[in-house]
Parts: sequence; structure tokens; C-alpha cells
Amino acid sequence: MCRWLAYSGSPILLDEVLFKTEHSLIDQSLRSLDATTTTNGDGFGIGWYGRHEAPGVYKDIRPAWNDGNLQALAAQIESPMFLAHVRATTGSPVQRTNCHPFNHGKWLFVHNGAIKEFRKLHRDLAFAVSPELFPHICGSTDSELMFLLALTFGMEGNVKSGISRMAGFIEHAAARYGIEDPLQMTLGISDGESLFAVRYSTSGDSRSLFHSASRDATMEIAPEAGRFSRNARAIVSEPLSNLEADWIPVPESSFLTITKGDISCEPFTPIAP
Repeated sequence: MCRWLAYSGSPILLDEVLFKTEHSLIDQSLRSLDATTTTNGDGFGIGWYGRHEAPGVYKDIRPAWNDGNLQALAAQIESPMFLAHVRATTGSPVQRTNCHPFNHGKWLFVHNGAIKEFRKLHRDLAFAVSPELFPHICGSTDSELMFLLALTFGMEGNVKSGISRMAGFIEHAAARYGIEDPLQMTLGISDGESLFAVRYSTSGDSRSLFHSASRDATMEIAPEAGRFSRNARAIVSEPLSNLEADWIPVPESSFLTITKGDISCEPFTPIAP
């Protein structure tokens, strides 16, 4: 499995959360609290928004803790919204095209989880990608296909609907092969204006996901939070600190939206084809 984070708020240097927090994403790449994959060293990526609608993206196959370019860039790049991901492969090759975030136009997409028995489903899922998007398949991961399927099913017009239809299609395809509990996912998505997240698995036992509390909620016990704006919010696979008041677990089968500091959480249910 993998670890990821997403940030929205006043512009900050990327290294504020990638490197400088108590249990930063770089620390998680070495010492994840997830017992299934303690080390996430099969590549990494960051995607950030700046002056243009399309995000900047930097990815590499080296472990995140061993990339001096990442540290140098993170200390210089300031952004109001970004996503970052450290990878632990579930079987696909360690190559740059398999690293997250995946991007298309203004969209960024990261995934922690897996499609069970993906090799059996790979052909069916790939052929369901729209002809316009099919040439954009560059890697060999289930995650990239999930992103392109969500776009195929209308994510650009309605994020929740596109993701719901993508999840429903995968479960429907798996059922034809007799594959039980096929889908495990926490997703981070952005269009440059809002952050979206999903915590869902067919089995109802999804990987961990948290969002930050308001800055005011933790100022008394964590004065260092004052360096972030009042509308600053983060979504993370694992808390970046050990202060429980800082982090709120995302409920099972939930769809989260963060826009300008406002958080909404709705039930998430796949839509079958």
C-alpha cells in the first residue's frame, strides 16, 4: 500500500508538511504506521498548483527519503494546494509512469489501495476507458486506470458521480469473474479549486484516512499551528503529529470535499453500470 497527503490553504512551502512535521510524509515513507507496508520506497510524486490552471508535477522512482532534488524543490516551491504520494507497489513495476500523482488537464489523482486480481480485470477495465482518454494510458497500474475511468464516467462534471460510477464498474466487472471484495481505495483528487477524498472498500475495512481539524481547534495545545492560515486543511493517510485533537478520522464509505477551508463529508456508494 502507499501513503499520501493533500493540502489546501494559504500558500506554504511544500517542505512544511513533506519534511518538517513530526510524522511527515517523508518519515512515513521510511516508518509508516501501517503494518502491511512499513516502508514505502517504490517511488514518489508531488503535484502542485501555481500560476497556471494545469499543475506542476515531479515524480521519480527513487525512495522519497533519498532524493536530494525533492528536498531542494520542496524548500523553494510555494503553493496553496498540492498532493504528494509515496509508493509501495502491489505488483506493478517500479517505473516513473507508475508513480502518483496522475494528472490530466487541471486534475490530480492519488490512490492508496488496490484492485484485487487486477491482472484478470486489466483488459476489461482498459477497454472501458473512453477513446479520447485511451492514448493517455502510460503506465501499468490499477490506479492510473481508476483515474481515467473516473474521467470517462464524468468526473470533470461531477466528481462524486464519476468516482461512484468508476467504483461500481470495477465491482461489476469483478463479479463477472467471481472475485470477492475487489476494491480497496483511499483517493485524493484536486481540480486546483477544491480537494476531494474518498475512503471506501468493498469489504468495508478501508485503509486509514484523516483530515485536519480547524487551526483554532488546536492552537492552545499546538502553538506551532499558527504558521498555517485559518483556512488551512490537510487530508492524510496517517496523522502528521501525535496530537489526537489535530486529526479527525474520515468515516468508512465517505466522500470528502474541502473548498476554501470548508469541509463537507457525505456517504459514498458505488453506482453499478
